[in-house]
Amino acid sequence: MNFIDEFRDKQSILALKKLIEEEIKSPINIMEICGGHTHSIMKYALPSILPQEINFIHGPGCPVCVMPRNRIDVAIKLASMKDNIFCTLGDLLRVPGSDFSLIDLRAKGADVRALYSPLEVLEIAKENPSKNIIFFAIGFETTTPMSALLLEKVMELNLKNVFFHINHITVPAPIEAIMNDENVQINAFLGPSHVSVITGFGIYKPIAAKFKTPIAVSGFEPVDIMESILNIVRQINKGTFDVYNQYKRAVSEEGNIKAQNLVKKYFKSCDFEFRGLGIIKNGGLELREEFANFDANKRFDCAVSSKNESKACICGQILRGLAKPYDCKVFGKACTPRSPIGSCMVSGEGACAAYYKYSKVNA
Repeated sequence: MNFIDEFRDKQSILALKKLIEEEIKSPINIMEICGGHTHSIMKYALPSILPQEINFIHGPGCPVCVMPRNRIDVAIKLASMKDNIFCTLGDLLRVPGSDFSLIDLRAKGADVRALYSPLEVLEIAKENPSKNIIFFAIGFETTTPMSALLLEKVMELNLKNVFFHINHITVPAPIEAIMNDENVQINAFLGPSHVSVITGFGIYKPIAAKFKTPIAVSGFEPVDIMESILNIVRQINKGTFDVYNQYKRAVSEEGNIKAQNLVKKYFKSCDFEFRGLGIIKNGGLELREEFANFDANKRFDCAVSSKNESKACICGQILRGLAKPYDCKVFGKACTPRSPIGSCMVSGEGACAAYYKYSKVNA
């Protein structure tokens, strides 16, 4: 078993397809929470394989996509300050702010760096003792332990020039916000896999029970997703609403306890504004008071006045599961990966980027 070929096996996919077709009794709206699932669904053309009764709804599981413009503008302000070296992960550099993006700012001479690992900050700080190193931490529960570990290392090395702007968010809170929306039409969820390695699948049990909605924690390969959909079909037929752990090869019920404890040591819950979803109670994390000396919000002036989002962009509706990328009038026209208007076209996990890369709608 190499954990790749057998989960892309054509015969297995076709066998699962047949079972789903035989057993499905009614239309099912399934929201995949993770942007990685969105890309797999589009890459392997699963909507064309599955019966029409299966409708995928794309959720707010892309951390770059859900960052509100206000926080992008804060990042740009911090990166613009004299003697600051701005560091972050992922595709954040290309998300448009009110006037321009971080990558535009870098082109003008600002020291803006995209990291492969947060721990790169340690060497940057040592090599630039006269500079302030700003780490703009971003991501769901998957990346939060790395930020906690970085803070721990910064303290161990007694580095005085590293500051954190925390933008970590959690998965359960936006799920609850979406399910509490009166317009919600979601019958089941594909639970995130990498997040669940850290949190464990048990964290979703209260949500499944509260909203009477099946959740299948799924791997990213086509066989993983097809197995998860079959389980959802069977749960809905039976009237059950359990959390099914399809991704047993990586996910346990309790998750990574060591990582969870590390996060609890340095962070606490806070309210957080999600793009398209508004402020969600306990949707994010912030540094505990005892680590305020490392908090960029307290060390620097982070006040910004942000412009409204482009009226042409419907990223907010897509992130709430109320629209799909091809419902957007500027998709693939004025808005492309080379010239994105909205964050969903920027990120490697964004729904618009997935449709643009894999869908015939763009052809």
